[in-house]
Amino acid sequence: MVQPWSAIVPPDDLAVYEAAGWGHSTGLGRKPALLIIDVQWRTTGTRPQPILDALKEFPTSCGQVAWDAAERIGVLLELFRQKDWPVIYPYVAPKAAVDGGRFAAKLPGITDISAKGYEFFEALAPRPGEILLPKRHPSAFFGTPLASYLVDLDVDTLIVTGCTTSGCVRASVVDGFSYNYRVQVPQDAVYDRGAATHAMNLFDMAQKYADVRPTSELVELLRAIPARSDAAQTA
Repeated sequence: MVQPWSAIVPPDDLAVYEAAGWGHSTGLGRKPALLIIDVQWRTTGTRPQPILDALKEFPTSCGQVAWDAAERIGVLLELFRQKDWPVIYPYVAPKAAVDGGRFAAKLPGITDISAKGYEFFEALAPRPGEILLPKRHPSAFFGTPLASYLVDLDVDTLIVTGCTTSGCVRASVVDGFSYNYRVQVPQDAVYDRGAATHAMNLFDMAQKYADVRPTSELVELLRAIPARSDAAQTA
């Protein structure tokens, strides 16, 4: 199977990971939650366009790849809503100069993004009853009540989507794994501003922290899990 990292990771490296026994699947549980991380205009841009053009609107934009991933996220979101499964939106809270933190040193323009940039990507915007989780650091867990929500919802599996693959997605995946959740990353429903960083971080997560697979494959596995209402009736 051709993987997103197939053209980047040297065969010798692949052989080492295989020989060591990395990369086994952790599988899915029976009570998944969908995380849609940072899918806001600031990372997608208000229209699909090449990234160098998109950066003129927002310095945090990822351009066309964000719009491509949003289509796949939409498929998962529709399924989760049909199944009455939890949908959680960890999102970047507006940053002022006083709370830009170390990130402001890496990207000084981070505190100059307009209010429009912090609005949700329209086609994937949250509905009433879905959980909004403002955050100020990469991981959706750091400094937020995410773990408390997951315990209350009796979640055992995290489906992590959004951006960036190498940043907030990866940080949330590692923390979710550290809390002993089963973690799934749909490889075409996450996005990054760099193709190489996207691919390499998918590879590393697949070896250590998550199951990485196409959205279409993940959807078929999720469809086989009963909706919460169905599961309650048969319990």
